[in-house]
Amino acid sequence: MKLLALHTVVPVRAEDTETSEQLTQLLFSETCDLVEERERWLLIRNDADGQTGWCDRKMLAPLSETEEMQYLQSDFTARVKLPMAYAVSEANQQTFPLTASTRLPNYKDGRFEILGSTFVIDPAMVAEQPLTLDEQTFLQTTRFFLNIPYLWGGKNAMGMDCSGMTQVVMSLFGFILPRNASEQVLLGDEIGFLEETEMGDLAFFSHQADGRVSHVGIILNKETVLHCSGRVKVEKIDNNGIISSQTGEYTHLLRVIKRLRR
Repeated sequence: MKLLALHTVVPVRAEDTETSEQLTQLLFSETCDLVEERERWLLIRNDADGQTGWCDRKMLAPLSETEEMQYLQSDFTARVKLPMAYAVSEANQQTFPLTASTRLPNYKDGRFEILGSTFVIDPAMVAEQPLTLDEQTFLQTTRFFLNIPYLWGGKNAMGMDCSGMTQVVMSLFGFILPRNASEQVLLGDEIGFLEETEMGDLAFFSHQADGRVSHVGIILNKETVLHCSGRVKVEKIDNNGIISSQTGEYTHLLRVIKRLRR
């Protein structure tokens, strides 16, 4: 069975309880497969990145076979490009907050349609096509994400983790990433030296000397990186790692840099 998220974000948890660890989130309009049912909880697999976990049943809408076929044939090119936007239902004028990277099915001229319901949204909040990865566009886009607080498993304007941030931001430029840093590091071509990097390259780090990748950020230039640690921020980077803007000490050890391919 295919399920549809019709809330701004839907928590996806490690176990079937509200006190369980949040692994990730589904965004409005994302679909997932039903894997297992337990009373009020559903084990799902996210179509977007393959992540599995438990969701509260009442936060997902089951699709009939007809609805599934029609919905999956929608045009999902357009996405919300700012951390927060608002859509209004034409039917009842209810307002729906939407977060960055939310797909807008069948978007055209400030309107999108989902399961027969039409919503209106400010076109200034929408990227109708993947954004161009140039310095001006990238910096103008990412500055709106600065100071979003860190939240384990989050990927929205009220909180995101490091790989949630990279997944959301890079999707706006046409790069569809898996959910976690340990999966994202498997993509792309390795860049040997920091001096050879370009804006948009992904830098992967460890917190300890064991070398295990546990953190990811986006290269802005050869001296700075955008990452989420405590909050989304820009800090200095060198061939050893990220240098804290507060203490001047290394907080994350650089392991590898990757350049993504579309």
